[in-house]
Amino acid sequence: MSRILVTGSADGLGQRAADSLLSAGHEVVVHARNDERARNLDPLVDRGARLVVGDFTERDAVRRIAAELNDTEPLDAVIHNAGVWSGPAVMPVNVIAPYLLTALLRGPRRLVYLSSGSHLGGRPLLDGVDWRGESAGSYSDSKLFVTTLTAAVARLRPGTLSNAVDPGWVPTKMGGAGAPDDLELGHRTQEWLASSDEPEALTTGGYWYHRQRTEPHHSVHDEAFQDRLLQALTEETGTAL
Repeated sequence: MSRILVTGSADGLGQRAADSLLSAGHEVVVHARNDERARNLDPLVDRGARLVVGDFTERDAVRRIAAELNDTEPLDAVIHNAGVWSGPAVMPVNVIAPYLLTALLRGPRRLVYLSSGSHLGGRPLLDGVDWRGESAGSYSDSKLFVTTLTAAVARLRPGTLSNAVDPGWVPTKMGGAGAPDDLELGHRTQEWLASSDEPEALTTGGYWYHRQRTEPHHSVHDEAFQDRLLQALTEETGTAL
């Protein structure tokens, strides 16, 4: 059994993934933005999940969580599930937090990043990106960036399985009640990539939709764009991958 961190697991797909992994016998670390939202995780904590709390719009909170987890038994996998749809938090939560956790956490050999079909409308442009969340950023751009980060990690860390998942447009709080995709399928692929020993789940650098590997935006596998993105994130956070 594996030790798996699921960020943004107080509700939605993150909570469903954490619940399913815990039921399968894995050791799960759940995450909530604040103490109020952490109460949603009491049932999982009562079943043995470990809880970390921190607001991903705050870089010091991300660093504290990484330090806290590095002081315990190493993680086997991280599902970077936390995300926001709109507002100033888009870049801090959707890109900066997963980048910092990737750079700072020791041990995990499987990294799964939540992308979106919306990344196909993202722009591979880094000039003027508001990494600090002082204004609203583009959700599509943020998902293009994190999908590109996934490919860069796969290239630069050959011992790590790094994959991105489009969970589909599912009826969560973010997706809305009218979303047409399958809620159950929305969390299965990330669980599979984080824990399965099936040959396909042991591959890296993929962009997945319902356990099918598909083609992402053409810029995702552009190594020059990957390097520019990593350089921008290194300069912005003072932390190299």
